[in-house]
Amino acid sequence: MDFPVFMALLICALAVPGFGDMGSGKAQSCSDIRQFYNGKGFSLNGVPQSEISGEHLRICPQGYTCCTSVMEDSLSNLSRTEMEGLIRDAGRALQASLNGQYKVFDGYLLELLNRSEGVLQQSYPPALGSLYTQNTRVFSDLYTELRRYYRGSNVNIEEALNEFWARLLERMFKGANGRYLIGDDYLECVSKQSETLRPFGDIPRDLKLKVTRTFVAARSFVQGLVISGEVVRKVSQVPLSPECMRAIMKMTYCPHCRGVATARPCANYCANVLKGCLANQADLDTEWRNLADAMLQVSNRFEGVSSVDVVFLSLPTHISEAITTMMDNIDTFNNKVFQACGNPREGGTSSTGLEEVKRSGKVTVEDSPTSGARLEKLVSDVSRRLRDMQPYWVSLPSTLCSDRVATRSQADKCWNGMARARYLPEVMGDGLASQINNPEVEIDITKPDMTIRQQIMQLKIMTNRLKNAFNGNDVDFQDTSDDVSGSGSGMCTDENCPRGPRLMAPSTDRPKVYAYPPENKKVVKASADHNLPSIAFYLLSLVMLLLRR
Repeated sequence: MDFPVFMALLICALAVPGFGDMGSGKAQSCSDIRQFYNGKGFSLNGVPQSEISGEHLRICPQGYTCCTSVMEDSLSNLSRTEMEGLIRDAGRALQASLNGQYKVFDGYLLELLNRSEGVLQQSYPPALGSLYTQNTRVFSDLYTELRRYYRGSNVNIEEALNEFWARLLERMFKGANGRYLIGDDYLECVSKQSETLRPFGDIPRDLKLKVTRTFVAARSFVQGLVISGEVVRKVSQVPLSPECMRAIMKMTYCPHCRGVATARPCANYCANVLKGCLANQADLDTEWRNLADAMLQVSNRFEGVSSVDVVFLSLPTHISEAITTMMDNIDTFNNKVFQACGNPREGGTSSTGLEEVKRSGKVTVEDSPTSGARLEKLVSDVSRRLRDMQPYWVSLPSTLCSDRVATRSQADKCWNGMARARYLPEVMGDGLASQINNPEVEIDITKPDMTIRQQIMQLKIMTNRLKNAFNGNDVDFQDTSDDVSGSGSGMCTDENCPRGPRLMAPSTDRPKVYAYPPENKKVVKASADHNLPSIAFYLLSLVMLLLRR
């Protein structure tokens, strides 16, 4: 053998260390990840005892690894389950807060209504006698309708109040004219005359304004708490996308597969992963803040002389004042009605039902102590919660990252998705449109999540209702689903959406050849060993060429 051939063979022998021991040392043990993997509830069947080549990995870097394809899939599913659980837990905490505020506020408002009706039931019988006891249904029906309206039933509160005053007028007119036979036609004429004669004075008109504005505000406010809680519940249950699942796995469990289990994710790396995963959720931010602002605005209606406790608890007093006004002017009212409608036929009882009321004097209702301090505290608490929850959707990524990322002092030794090293890419903005260049999560920004878009529409609808309520306009809460799916909602299904050019966020996955920092000796050696087959191939080719010569 001539000298050139001999030298070539010598180079091959030196360049390709003995294949039996994979280099100068033994393959690294997988005991740590075996213990970790088993602790997560997975079987150790198929889990390697020492590192293997990582060409089979589809998510984690493909250097030498202790993870098989099955392990990668299992840990990927686990990381998704865990992250979705964290998102639901965060949502449940906010939902519980909103539901708690709703229950306290709702319970307080119903308590006020019950107290108001109780005051009426205690105060009226001694003063009104049979006029009240024989017509309790008129008063109880009013409170029933007010409760139904507050609960969201399809009740027109102005019509309910008009019906109450019409029935009360009918009963009082009959009571004042007991000796006459008064039929329905005559009562219809009396009702028409009451529009100009105003037997109850200005009280019905003033009370209608106060009651309507207060009940509209109260109902809208509690409905806002309910709707916001439902939005949180539904959005928190939206599953993570496959692309997000890959990114979460790469951030969470790939360090274990690479043998750097103690390396925590870099802060900016975690931020980009979760901003990408929660991009659709972040798009709730604008309407979520608008809803909170509208609710804070409506809560101002609960203060001052028109506050909910003052209006609710003063109902018996205002009604009694209206009754007193009519009794004081009953003779004048009768004369004008008889002139307009004619004299009714006699044939009734000889006594009038209002005689005992007149003997008792004016109707008086003891003022019920208001709960101003308690209401003020309730409004203050719920306002603080509403302000606190405003940044929820855009702050969710940082909230979820806060307990898992590396500290600032570890910035050079944190997990960046490839190795234990500094993370260089900039942090993306909030929302779907800002993720087009997200280096960690591939997102099609032209296909927003439809469940979340529906909830955005719900927030818009509720905000508009709250704005109407603040202005004193009645709002209808029936069939809110129609508002979301109906025409003009701006929603469309995949089949009905116009097809334009599909803009995919460019893939920014790093090449599959990874450089690792020198402190991770196991990985460095594994990477070098991984390249040995290709080196041997080139050197053997060189030997064959020399032999031919």
